[in-house]
Amino acid sequence: MITLTYEYKLAPTLEQIQVFDRWLSICRSMWNFALRERKDWANSRKCDINACSIVSEYIIPPDTKRPTYASQCKALTAAKKEYPHLKIVHSQVLQQVLKQLETAFVSMWSRGFGFPRFKKKMRSFVFPQMNEKDIVGDIIKLPSIGMVKMHLSRPIPDGFSLKQARIVKRASGYYVMLSLQCDVNVPDIPPHGEPLGIDVGLLAFVATSSGELVERPRFFVDTQSKLKLLQRRLKRKKKGSKNWRKLNQKIALLHEHISNSRKDWHFQLSHHLCNQAGMIFALDLNLKAMSRGMLCKHTLDAGFGQFLNILSWVCCQRDVYFARVDCNGTSQTCPMCDTHTPKDLSVSLHDCVCGYRTDRDVAAAQVVKKRGLLSLDADGQAVFQNVCGDGLAGIEISSQESKKQKTQTVKFGIPRLTSKR
Repeated sequence: MITLTYEYKLAPTLEQIQVFDRWLSICRSMWNFALRERKDWANSRKCDINACSIVSEYIIPPDTKRPTYASQCKALTAAKKEYPHLKIVHSQVLQQVLKQLETAFVSMWSRGFGFPRFKKKMRSFVFPQMNEKDIVGDIIKLPSIGMVKMHLSRPIPDGFSLKQARIVKRASGYYVMLSLQCDVNVPDIPPHGEPLGIDVGLLAFVATSSGELVERPRFFVDTQSKLKLLQRRLKRKKKGSKNWRKLNQKIALLHEHISNSRKDWHFQLSHHLCNQAGMIFALDLNLKAMSRGMLCKHTLDAGFGQFLNILSWVCCQRDVYFARVDCNGTSQTCPMCDTHTPKDLSVSLHDCVCGYRTDRDVAAAQVVKKRGLLSLDADGQAVFQNVCGDGLAGIEISSQESKKQKTQTVKFGIPRLTSKR
């Protein structure tokens, strides 16, 4: 089973925009009401009866069952008689809001996520049951809304059936995300071709085992001065006024531009790496811990997690084997002799007692490549190839040639590539 998500920009009329905004407001109130009901039930069970605060806690009978998705959907049917505005929204859309809340609680219990929060804004709603007959050319038929025009930037692939549609509100307008499925079995990509190890960092965004260093674009940092200026002007405006809303829209568009630029560059870099190899090995990093360090702003600006997810998806589309390896000690190990070579963060050169010298990040990428090859098992034996990136796989390099590994710094994502040795 293959599931794809295609995103198209909508061109709704003014009346349809008002309907979208009205539906998002009702969905937000539904989420907050259901979350308040669950939170009150949980708070009433946290302490003894003689210790409950009658000021801040509701007194709920002890035989009241915990609110669930089924019970809240049943209560939704009765609530529509008391609150007629709930009938404006399609019934399945409101049920999807309650299902999303149930998923948030399950993730909190099983995956260690935080407690669900109340929403100030709702940015999307879902139509869970759609079919291919709802799309005719560049027109999509939404239940209870009608025909909405969309910019068909790319054709829908043949053999895929439409399952659901999600309407998303962004600063630049409304978008529809179509979930497409095809009932075919896709085998896993076997290891093949030339291996390539990569290491991500802040000094060089990507360092490859072949000696290439890709410079890191600073999407947010370079635009921070303009963002500060707009936010300083926003502070002087009266909240809720017309000028305040206009300036707030400019700030939102700037944030969306930064996000789109980062994502587009990640796709370009992923295709660039897939052009070089048939196997790509990356580090299995603790991205959550990295985003809380001293360089958290630059780490979040780089978007390592998004890049690795995009790289794995592009590898799947390009028939390239992708795997993650253990990240412990990659920068403290020599790729030639496996000797522990400790070095501080201020040291950018790898210099081992065996005579091998190269860039620190390139050496780490070569260790990643070596660990990835050793993790592959062919007929019960580990696969080993040359990790230095020069010449053919399996050919040794003399000590004189290995003393200095050639590196190439590349500014990726611009029409011309500048390199310096």
